[in-house]
Amino acid sequence: MRPDITPEPPQVDARLAHDTVRTVTLRLMPLLGLMYLIAYIDRQNISYAKLQMVGDLGLSESVYGLGASLFFLGYFLFEVPANVILERVGARRWFARIMFTWGLITVLLGFTQNTTMFYVLRFLLGVAEAGFFPGVLFALTLWFPQSHRARMIGWFMIASAFANAVGAAIGGALLDLDGLLGLKGWQWVFVATGLPALVLTFVVLKILPDGPERAPWLPPEGKAWLSRQLAHERASGGQVEHHNPFAALLDRRVWMLASVYVAFPLAAYGLSYWLPTVVKGFGASNTTNGFINIVPWIVTALALWWVPRRAARTGDQLWHVVVPGLVAAAALVLSVVLPGAALKFACLCVAAAGVFSAQPVFWSLPPTFLKGASAAAGIAAINSVGNLGGFVAQNAVPFIRDRSGSDLAPMYFLAACLGLGACLMFVVLSALRRDAARRGRAIEPAAPRTA
Repeated sequence: MRPDITPEPPQVDARLAHDTVRTVTLRLMPLLGLMYLIAYIDRQNISYAKLQMVGDLGLSESVYGLGASLFFLGYFLFEVPANVILERVGARRWFARIMFTWGLITVLLGFTQNTTMFYVLRFLLGVAEAGFFPGVLFALTLWFPQSHRARMIGWFMIASAFANAVGAAIGGALLDLDGLLGLKGWQWVFVATGLPALVLTFVVLKILPDGPERAPWLPPEGKAWLSRQLAHERASGGQVEHHNPFAALLDRRVWMLASVYVAFPLAAYGLSYWLPTVVKGFGASNTTNGFINIVPWIVTALALWWVPRRAARTGDQLWHVVVPGLVAAAALVLSVVLPGAALKFACLCVAAAGVFSAQPVFWSLPPTFLKGASAAAGIAAINSVGNLGGFVAQNAVPFIRDRSGSDLAPMYFLAACLGLGACLMFVVLSALRRDAARRGRAIEPAAPRTA
C-alpha cells in the first residue's frame, strides 16, 4: 500500500487548507507568472530580432545560432550557485537582482555593434537569468504542499505560453517600427522588451515575501497550517538534505532526471526559436507572422492547465510526462511530411502543447527526494543540464537547415531527441520508484482532496 505523504487533516482543517492554498495561489502566482512572462519574452525576442539582425550585422545563420546558444552556456555555468544563493538570501532580493540585470542586458542587446558584442551579451544574459526558473520551482516547495505543486508549476508555466503569444504579437509589430527615432526594428525588439524587467524589479522588492512566515496577507492560522503540513512532509517523505548543498550534484537521481529532461528544452527552444522563421516561409509578413504565432501558445496554455490537473486527479506521473512527449514527437514528424501550410502549422501547434505540458508534472519529482538547500541545488542542476538542450538546438537546428535548405527538416532531429527522452522516462521513473520503495515512501503524491 502506498503511503500518503499528505494525509487529510480533520474537517475543520480542510476548510483552512482550502482557504490557505487559495490565498497563496491568488497572491503569489500572478506575480511569479508576470515575472516569467517578461523573462520568457526577453529570452525569445532574439527569434524575431533575427529576421532583421542577421542581415544588418552581416551574421550567417550559424553565427547567429552560436550567439543565441551562448545564453544557455552562461545559464548552465551559474545556475546552481545562483539557486544556492537564493536559498540563503531569500527570493525577494535575489529575484529582483535577476530581473534588473537581465533587463539591463536585454536593452544593451539593442545596441549590438558586431559579432563579438553579440556573443558577450548573450552569454551575460544567461548568467544574469541563471537561477530564476529553478529558483521559482524551489520557492514553490516553501509555499505549497506536494500534492498541489504540479498544478502550481503548470499555472506558472502558462506564463511562458502567454509570453510566446505576446512576444509573437509584439515581436513582428516592433520590427515594423524600423527607422523610428533612428533605431532599426530589431533594436526596438530588444529595447521595448528589456524595459519592463527593469520596472518590475522595484515591484518585486516591494510586494514579494521571502516565505509564508513573512507574508502579511496570510493569517496566523494559515501560516500555522502550512508550517505543520510542510514539516510533516519533510519528516515523513524521506527527502534528503545534504550538509553541503552541492553534494546534491552527486546524487544519481538528479543526474537521471537531468539526462531525461535535456530532450524537452531542446525540442522547446528548437521549436519556439524557429517557429517564426517557419511561418515566414509560408509567405507571411512580419506583423502577420507575429499574430499567427499566437495560436500555438494558446493551445499550449490550455494543455498546461489540463495535463497537470489531470495528473493530480489521477495520481499518475509517468503517463503525464511520456504521452505528451511522444505526441509532440509525432507531431514534429508530421509537420514535415504532411502537405500544405495549414496542416504543417496545426502539427506545430500540437507539438508545442506536448513539449511544454509534460514539464510541470516532471518538475514535481525532485522535491520528492530532496529538500532545503539540497533541493535548490538539485533542481538547478537538473534545469541547467537540461537547458544545454537549448544550446544544442541553437547550433544543430541552423546547421541542419543550412545543409538541407529546408526550415522544416530540423524537426526530424527535434522529434528524434524528444521521442528518445520520452521513452527513457519509463526507465528513469521505474528506477525512482524502486528507490522510493526501498526507503519506504512514495514519489507520487495522492490526488489532493482539497481544492
